Amino acid sequence: MFFRGLRHGPRAVARFHASQTRWASRTVVHTFKLADIGEGITECEVIRWSVAPRAAIGAFDPLCEVQSDKASVEITSPFDGVVAKVGQGLCTIEVQEEVLEGAEEASKAEESPVPAPRVEEVPQARAAPEPMPRKPHPLDPSFPPEKGADSASVLATPSVRHFARTQGVDLALLAPGSGRAGRVEKADVEAFLAGSSSSSASAPVSAPGEDMVVELGRTRHAMWRAMVKSLEIPHFGYSATLDITELHTLLPLLNAHIPPPLPGDEVEVPEAARYARLTYLPFLLKTLARAMMDFPLFRASITPSSSHSPSSAPNAKPTLTLRPHADIALALSTPTGLYTPLLRAAETHSIYGLASEIAHLAALGRRVPSGLGPAHLGGRGGTLSVSNIGSAGKGTGAAPVLVPGGGVAIVAIGRAEWMWDVSERRLRVPVSWSADHRVVEGAELAAFVECWRGWVEAPARMVGEGV
Repeated sequence: MFFRGLRHGPRAVARFHASQTRWASRTVVHTFKLADIGEGITECEVIRWSVAPRAAIGAFDPLCEVQSDKASVEITSPFDGVVAKVGQGLCTIEVQEEVLEGAEEASKAEESPVPAPRVEEVPQARAAPEPMPRKPHPLDPSFPPEKGADSASVLATPSVRHFARTQGVDLALLAPGSGRAGRVEKADVEAFLAGSSSSSASAPVSAPGEDMVVELGRTRHAMWRAMVKSLEIPHFGYSATLDITELHTLLPLLNAHIPPPLPGDEVEVPEAARYARLTYLPFLLKTLARAMMDFPLFRASITPSSSHSPSSAPNAKPTLTLRPHADIALALSTPTGLYTPLLRAAETHSIYGLASEIAHLAALGRRVPSGLGPAHLGGRGGTLSVSNIGSAGKGTGAAPVLVPGGGVAIVAIGRAEWMWDVSERRLRVPVSWSADHRVVEGAELAAFVECWRGWVEAPARMVGEGV
């Protein structure tokens, strides 16, 4: 058997395309709007959230519970992802989607424009920045109305929303309403319509350059009446200076350990209302509440007179109502006027908790119209009021005014300044007091301020209290 010799030459090898298909992941934000919850239902009210921003969520997990005129329905998520924002649509959800890496790069290449040839520019002298224009006062006729909470965030039933929409009334102008927790009722819309029609008929028209009569708003009118009634109270003034040098040394350590928000806080407290650092005010309020627990007189309020009641004696003596907790009213200057929201049982809050509550109240007060409702202002007010006037000016003294129903005393806290004391610099803050002299004696107020000083100037004592 013979074999024919084969000639070995260069081999021709056919190679096929064998590159692997690679997938890439990208984040896509989906806006989830309200699902169809029933025939004829076009709007409803969110009564409970089951998720918080930045929380992971799976498909068919509960998002929130909504209520219409017919029933309450639980809304579930159509995506697997992370809740990005609550309130845009119903919410926005970040979803991880897989795409071909080559297709993604090709789409990016198609979308990217061809770079233009670089042209060297001759450097010019930098223009001086223009000064920021000052914003006019809210009473100025040229004051531009600020946009606060929109109508969708106002608390109202769907029937009231429908009635306001048919009448052309923006519910944001009526918040907070007269209902429970600031809910806008139908009577609020009707009163607004009646007031707007009468005011438009009698509104004076003034030519440019002439005087203009501006009617006081609801909040400033209430302040007017309160200041008139304050003339019935005999005031006793007292001023002092507190050394907060030790607190200033302790503050960086407290700021370095601010606790993260607890689950659920992201929904109740908006992002703008969260604080990034502590100030002196929460500590001053905490120590003030601690001193109030040692002086029951400053946890008391004058019992409302019942002389008009038929069952009361004609010559009944005034009485005081002692409260078990330190209820402090915090004076807030807002674009719509002066408000005094209540810090209930301030001695039970931590310093971080007080800072969060102050930030939340301040954010609500900055809205136009104000977001502070009956739930924040309290029914009977505080037994002691605090005005942080130092945040607005550099004054070293004040004469705060005490109004009926505002407790037995009020303190104005000035701005802290460094001062030389013999051979060292100390940080001192001025405080000015006014007390109801019908109830509080001068010696009692002085002793109470000294008790407060003992806590402020020795913050290490708070450790023994378990704070």
